[in-house]
Amino acid sequence: MKNFQTISEVRQCVDIWRSRGERIAFVATMGNLHEGHLTLVREAKRCADKVIVSIFVNPTQFGVNEDFSNYPRTETQDCLKLADEGCDAVFLPSVETLYDSEAKTSIQVAEISDYFCGESRRGHFSGVATVVCKLLNIVTPHCALFGLKDFQQFLVIQTLARDLNLPVEILGIPTVREVDGLAMSSRNGYLTPQERDVAPQIYKILQMARNQIINTSTSFTQIQEQSIAILTECGFVVDYFSVVRRDDLMLASRNDNNLIILVAARLGKTRLIDNLWIDK
Repeated sequence: MKNFQTISEVRQCVDIWRSRGERIAFVATMGNLHEGHLTLVREAKRCADKVIVSIFVNPTQFGVNEDFSNYPRTETQDCLKLADEGCDAVFLPSVETLYDSEAKTSIQVAEISDYFCGESRRGHFSGVATVVCKLLNIVTPHCALFGLKDFQQFLVIQTLARDLNLPVEILGIPTVREVDGLAMSSRNGYLTPQERDVAPQIYKILQMARNQIINTSTSFTQIQEQSIAILTECGFVVDYFSVVRRDDLMLASRNDNNLIILVAARLGKTRLIDNLWIDK
C-alpha cells in the first residue's frame, strides 16, 4: 500500500492509474477506523480497480468546545487495517498541506446545511463541504463512498458534487451496526461502560417510531414527541428526533413518501447520531 503525505504525490499516482484506464474509488475518513469504515473500503474495491483512503482530522468542521484536540488519532493502526483490506493508497495530509495560511475560500451548501446538525453545530457543514471538495479535487476519483449514518452530511456532499459539476459519483453505503444495533462510530469510544449499555436504545426507539409510522395513523408530531420523551427517560439529552423527507430534509407529512427519521442526542459527554429510512 502506498503512503502519501503531499498533494503532488497523490496526483502523480492517480495520473498513472488513470493513464492505464483504471477506475478509482475514494473513501474520506478522519481515522480511528472501525468496521464501518472498512465496509466502505470493501465496497470501494467492488466498484473500482484502485482504492485510495484519506485520513485527516479536519479542524474546520469542529465547533467551539467540541472534541478536535481529543479526537482519537490512530494512524499506525489505521494503515495496518487498510493494508489488510487491500487498499491501494492512503493519503495522510497535514493541516498545513490542505489549508494554506492565506486561504480565503470556504463552501456553503445552502438550506440542507441549515437544519438539524447544521443548526446545533454552526459552521460544521461548511467545514465538511470545503474539505471534501478539496479532497475530491486532489484525488479526482471516479466515485467516492460515504456512510449513510451521517445522512445529512451525505446529502450535503451529494448536493455539492452536483451543483459544482464535479465529475465524481457519490455513493451512499448503509449504516454498519454493532450486534445490539448501535450505529458504529469513532465517538462510541467516548461512552462509559454504563452509557454503552444504554446507547442502543436510540436504534430501538427509531424502530418503534418506524413501526408507528407504517402501522398506525398517529401523527408524526406525536410520534416525535413520544420518542423524545422515551429517550429523555433513558438518560439522553435530545437535540432532535424528526421525521423528514429524504430528498430535502423538510418535515414530512402523511402524504409524503421516501422518508427518513433523523436523531441526535447526547449521552453523557458523547453526541450520537442515527437515522432510519422508511419507504411507504
